[in-house]
Amino acid sequence: VQLQASGGGLVQAGDSLRLSCAASGRTFSSVDMGWFRQAPGKEREFIGGINWSGGSTYYKDSLKGRFTVSRDNAKNTGYLQMNSLKPEDTAVYYCAADPDIATMVFRYWGQGTLVTVSS
Repeated sequence: VQLQASGGGLVQAGDSLRLSCAASGRTFSSVDMGWFRQAPGKEREFIGGINWSGGSTYYKDSLKGRFTVSRDNAKNTGYLQMNSLKPEDTAVYYCAADPDIATMVFRYWGQGTLVTVSS
């Protein structure tokens, strides 16, 4: 699976933004996917994930409510909807797919898209 994240940019605090993750490869619709972010000087942080069918989602507790993960398998695309953005949400956002169930290490990664939230 090859992934390409897009949709990042410069927004103001309080704005909403939707990121997309375009996937190639026939197996995308059969694997879970997730979203991560990495702020400058910080470790990569898990945001949320969605199972292969889109029927189940899971989130980091502190981000639950403002961030929503979804997918459209017919379009081979995953999404991250971000609402009420804050300056501390500034980061490079990555999509990933096909986690190892035991370790939750994702096997495939996109290149990242930068989101900058101004105050």
